Amino acid sequence: MRVLVLGGGAREHAIAAALHTAGAQVAVAASNINPGLKALAFEYATVDPTQPGAVVEVARAQRVDYAVVGPEAPLAAGVGDALRASEVPVVGPSKAGAQIESSKRFCRELLARHGIEASPRFVPVSNLDEVDARVAEINGPFVVKPVGLTAGKGVRVQGVDFQSAEEGASYAKQYLAAHPEAGGILLEEKAEGEEFTLMAFVTDSGIFPMPIVQDYKRAAEHDTGPNTGGMGAYSQRDHLLPFLSASMRDRALEILRKSVEALRSEGIPYRGILYGGFMLSARGPVLMEFNARFGDPEAINVLTLYEEGNFAELLLGVATGRVDPNLVQFRLRATAVKYLVAPGYPDHPVVGGLITVDEPAIEELGVHVRYGSVDAAGPSQVRLTGSRGIALVGEASAVHEAGARVEAAIAHVTGEFQVRHDIASKADLAMRVERMRGLFVPGAKPSPLPLSVSAPEAPPASHAPMNRRA
Repeated sequence: MRVLVLGGGAREHAIAAALHTAGAQVAVAASNINPGLKALAFEYATVDPTQPGAVVEVARAQRVDYAVVGPEAPLAAGVGDALRASEVPVVGPSKAGAQIESSKRFCRELLARHGIEASPRFVPVSNLDEVDARVAEINGPFVVKPVGLTAGKGVRVQGVDFQSAEEGASYAKQYLAAHPEAGGILLEEKAEGEEFTLMAFVTDSGIFPMPIVQDYKRAAEHDTGPNTGGMGAYSQRDHLLPFLSASMRDRALEILRKSVEALRSEGIPYRGILYGGFMLSARGPVLMEFNARFGDPEAINVLTLYEEGNFAELLLGVATGRVDPNLVQFRLRATAVKYLVAPGYPDHPVVGGLITVDEPAIEELGVHVRYGSVDAAGPSQVRLTGSRGIALVGEASAVHEAGARVEAAIAHVTGEFQVRHDIASKADLAMRVERMRGLFVPGAKPSPLPLSVSAPEAPPASHAPMNRRA
């Protein structure tokens, strides 16, 4: 089987590695040369993956069976539509379906039209004169979100990025003035809790969930610093999280199902990956955002666990609309991902730093290297660019053990970089559990969630993973 992977980051490296393990031949279309992808690909086309004509030409020339779109920008540019028009099946929605990510306003209004109670209170703002009145309408802590794509870096949160309503209004006005073509912003009521990610394979025959992951968006330890595309993530052995029960997972999955049905009822069929970014609040899961593709770094976590079944066949089923449920299998192991990034990332990255990676020593520790935004610089060496450079992913029976393996692997990478050492640590997990305990008062609705810092050796029946092979 021949598969075209669009994109040149660590997420795409993880996708290509899973396809390669399944025996597929992988072609790549990316604007950069990723050394990890280059080593796996039988063909590497350096083209802009947001240009439909260029991508279709690569797909035809390499006679691929289907294509997998990694990043969001090609989907928003209609690359999936162009490939399908050329009779190339695609893992990824149409441009219309991708609006669920590319337009936050479209997403919120879709859910509102169909009575899907998953959103915080929100108000759209399209011009400067509306800002102050709309802030008053929220009447409480709020979040400023650009309507369009910002690679995970455009959101500003009261209490973190700004303190007063006046400061938030000032940022909103600055953004609107600087980006008149961007379609405006949303002001959303701030939700309190812990974030989690639920991704699913979406086909004509059903929705098939992947293990739950928790991402770390902030650049610095203890969730401080600016928003990033994601500094790392972890997943738990039972496919839940220390603060997330099976019932809350199921409620989030129902939101995904209803949202796909809402799209289809409006004439927008959806085939591909749907990523639900949720906040677990005192009233249950609140949808923060949808993404129309695999998350980064979350895909690195879940694909590390996919070794049972044939990943190439699974994605072919997603692209063509019908999946064999027996192919949706994830092992019962915990994972941890930590990104090594340029010093000063994301606001003032120092680019061009030389990094030496001892991959054999890292692999001996049970940790995999997934290359992101780097340039090859020689044997075992890369140069960091302005985005996330190298992802290290480890697995173990418990989250903190997977994190410790990645920490040991970091010792085999030399050069100047920054990394969040607290990702998947015992102390950080305990802090998140205690933070959630503070949201739940006995007798409140919903009732307090079962909380634990580490996964049990054998998951209890009520917390059984949704995908496992007997």
